[in-house]
Amino acid sequence: MDKLNTYLPTDSIPLIKKWIEELDIAVKITKSRNTKLGDFRVNRKGEYLISINYDLNEYAFLITLTHEIAHAFVWEKYKTKVYPHGAEWKNTFKKMMLNFLNSNIFPDDILRALSKHIKNPKASTANDYNLSRILKNYDKNPKQTIDEIPDGSIFSTVNGKQFMKIEKLRKRYKCQEIVSEKIYLFNPLAIVNISHNN
Repeated sequence: MDKLNTYLPTDSIPLIKKWIEELDIAVKITKSRNTKLGDFRVNRKGEYLISINYDLNEYAFLITLTHEIAHAFVWEKYKTKVYPHGAEWKNTFKKMMLNFLNSNIFPDDILRALSKHIKNPKASTANDYNLSRILKNYDKNPKQTIDEIPDGSIFSTVNGKQFMKIEKLRKRYKCQEIVSEKIYLFNPLAIVNISHNN
């Protein structure tokens, strides 16, 4: 548990520690994953395992870890009888996060966004554009996202494919893959490497 202390806001540590000990959860800090920030699973022995990306700032780390611990509480009570991000998980996560909604833990801008987020929490923080954008402001080494580059830019994604950014639709960006000329829709916070501008 001590290794977690460096990743979390100080005032959140006692409660996080209490939950982890109560459920006997093994928490592992992992390398950055593009598809998820954290993960909860139960192994064959019935042990609870949580993994969290190492490169999250302390606020994103706390939200993600609480999200995953909420899964553990729901599993403890319901096993497979409920949906992973159903009403039971939403209510559990909301109650847990309310413990942290104060200015000793979060800056005001995150507090405002987080207060809205927990009214109806999404399956991933990344699906809440407003909260994700504000959390990103606290990253030590922020990565460039698609909403930060101009229309017409050529960029590559983490898998090396190249695209041209065309325009913003209601919630996503319309982009064309250079090789196949197929159209794809991107989340505004998709991480990209800009190649060059037309």
